[in-house]
Amino acid sequence: MPTTAPDRVSAFTSAAGEARFRTAYDRALNALWPVPVDSVQVETSAGTVHAFRHGPSGDDPVVLLAGAGGNALGWYRYVEPLGRTRPVLVLDPLGDPGRSVQTAPISGAGDTGRWLGEFLAGVGAERAHLVGMSAGGWAAVQQQLHAPGRVAALTLLDPAGFGPVTGRFLRWVVLGGMAALLPGSMRRAVGRRLVNGTLDDDELMRLVRASTAFRRRLPDPPELTDADLAAVPVPVQLLLGERSAMHDAAAVAERVRTVVPDWRVEVVPGTGHALAVEVPELVVQRVLGFTAPR
Repeated sequence: MPTTAPDRVSAFTSAAGEARFRTAYDRALNALWPVPVDSVQVETSAGTVHAFRHGPSGDDPVVLLAGAGGNALGWYRYVEPLGRTRPVLVLDPLGDPGRSVQTAPISGAGDTGRWLGEFLAGVGAERAHLVGMSAGGWAAVQQQLHAPGRVAALTLLDPAGFGPVTGRFLRWVVLGGMAALLPGSMRRAVGRRLVNGTLDDDELMRLVRASTAFRRRLPDPPELTDADLAAVPVPVQLLLGERSAMHDAAAVAERVRTVVPDWRVEVVPGTGHALAVEVPELVVQRVLGFTAPR
């Protein structure tokens, strides 16, 4: 798929729209966040990255990266269980609606990898475990390809870039966006049909509706080549939604097992592209198991 090269930054279209979003963001934070967190701000070449931090001190944080259009708040189920034993950093990605502020265009994979690498340097990470959902998984790979170091492992949750984007996925995105505007019972019914667990979360759906005044100007994740996969220098585990609309999970699993046989690959039965929302307990278990000394 061709990669767009935005020449403008992502931003809200009006001050009123931004204010509505920030009100919804603060409401969701207060309603959903299970533990106290500290706010972190890191200046990078592409803008100011905002993150929440929880857990013990250390240079080995679990760093959680949301998918396209998402932010730190979607990870609220993960902060407390991961933070019992590891520092946890949860980002508002640059270019998506949240508290981070993009100040320069992000025109390609290299820009994405660099700002993420600069963030890790800014927080003093040396042995981070990057956990990325969808476009966040693609971003984690780009950090390894363009600004390697400071990372001990990757966990990729139904990541973008592992196959061509299909019409089925585009329909899934469009129908999910339309369903977010429906009353709760209808929205949840559509979510079951689409295999999209995000549509079950009332508070996050309020946040999605409040983000309509945000204009996202980021490159489309290009498909990773076999050489890209082989160049990742750290251990990787890949969790795929069996019923993902993004790609054929079985085909992606077969490709990865052939190209990079050292990667740990799991197709999670009954889950879709939003598996991070659908099976958080399983994902937490896999992350902690992958980070344990071996």
